[in-house]
Amino acid sequence: MSRINYRRLSMARSKAKTESPFTGVWHIISMDAWDKDYLNEEVQAYIEFEAGGAGNFQFGYVTGYMDWRPTTRDGKPAVEWSWEGGDGADGTALTGRGWGALEEDELRGVIVIHMGEESGFVAKKPKAKKRSKKK
Repeated sequence: MSRINYRRLSMARSKAKTESPFTGVWHIISMDAWDKDYLNEEVQAYIEFEAGGAGNFQFGYVTGYMDWRPTTRDGKPAVEWSWEGGDGADGTALTGRGWGALEEDELRGVIVIHMGEESGFVAKKPKAKKRSKKK
């Protein structure tokens, strides 16, 4: 029986990975089911995809912690996730799923609350701030 060197296998996999176009913070700029006032009630509505496949989001009082995977939809780079979190307004525990596909510089998709509402969304990465030159 041969022994597998899992550490070496893990290192080889991590070197082969390239950064996903989804990694980072995306500002949710609109949703079908909720207006902008609700979206940004507590914080600027966002979705954040971390490099390791974890992430989180918040819109209004709804927060979620995600487990995401890259994929494709209609030939476009896409991402799918499951999530768990809650509604901070009333303490209700929530779970759900979601997906998004890249369309030029926007992420367009759907966030679903299990046994509840679902909403289309549009998100954009914030523009990098220009640094002023020191004189």
